[in-house]
Amino acid sequence: RVQLVESGGGSVQAGGSLRLSCAAPGLTSNRCGMNWFRQAAGKQREWVSRISTDGTTSYVDSVQGRFTISKDEAKDTVYLQMNSLKPEDTAMYFCKTTGIEPICYSNDLYDWGQGTQVTVSS
Repeated sequence: RVQLVESGGGSVQAGGSLRLSCAAPGLTSNRCGMNWFRQAAGKQREWVSRISTDGTTSYVDSVQGRFTISKDEAKDTVYLQMNSLKPEDTAMYFCKTTGIEPICYSNDLYDWGQGTQVTVSS
């Protein structure tokens, strides 16, 4: 099994930016897309963004226009560029593979990572 590795989190002031990375060996060859989720303290995990194998992207309404998901197929890495950050974006951010292939949407190959903490102060 492959554990996904998130990085790039940190503490910023409102209005600042961060770029998160998710390393997923074999992501491209296995034809997987990627989701970003976040979980704030005491709250349920929330879906944030998705990039499909064909590059189609989608976002939760609360981050639309501020966050951009992208991928580097050569590096099997997905990024989440977060601009105009707000205190309500504070959460642990996780990535998880997705797609029509079972190895993409199950936990058989790609396991959840430890996440990366994003803290936005007002």
